[in-house]
Amino acid sequence: MRKLAQLITKVIDFFYPPFRKFLPEEMFRYAACGGGNMVLDWLLYFLIYNFVIGHDLVYFQLSTFNFQLCLTPHIATLCIVFPITLLTGFWLNKYVTFTQSTLHGARQLVRYVLIVAVNLLINYVGLKLCVEVLGWYPTPSKVVITLITVLVSFFGQKYYSFRR
Repeated sequence: MRKLAQLITKVIDFFYPPFRKFLPEEMFRYAACGGGNMVLDWLLYFLIYNFVIGHDLVYFQLSTFNFQLCLTPHIATLCIVFPITLLTGFWLNKYVTFTQSTLHGARQLVRYVLIVAVNLLINYVGLKLCVEVLGWYPTPSKVVITLITVLVSFFGQKYYSFRR
């Protein structure tokens, strides 16, 4: 996995020179990794929402508790995509972006998950508001909300999860 991280870092750094005057290297790497993970998130969200969930309500039967949970398709899709992009985002941040952090990996992961949990809450509330209150389509709603969470994520990860 380290070799893959080194390869990704080399590819990102290849495109860095024109941006050197405007962005520190760490911020450029964060933007590239975050942008790649964001595109993965959008792509997975679109594919799962449109071709797996199929715009239908999703029911979970918890027979142990005789309880049934119903999720709207846009929230069910978020629940499926979230763990995937959580893991890819952590890996990219740890091994490509914030490589100078001296915190132990387990502590980084816990802190990363806390910041991501805040972003998940923003995503949940934002999707509920945009789709169910404002009547926007789910995929554009997700894009707008993601742009907000990018700012929350960068500062949280830089100064909390992967601080030096």
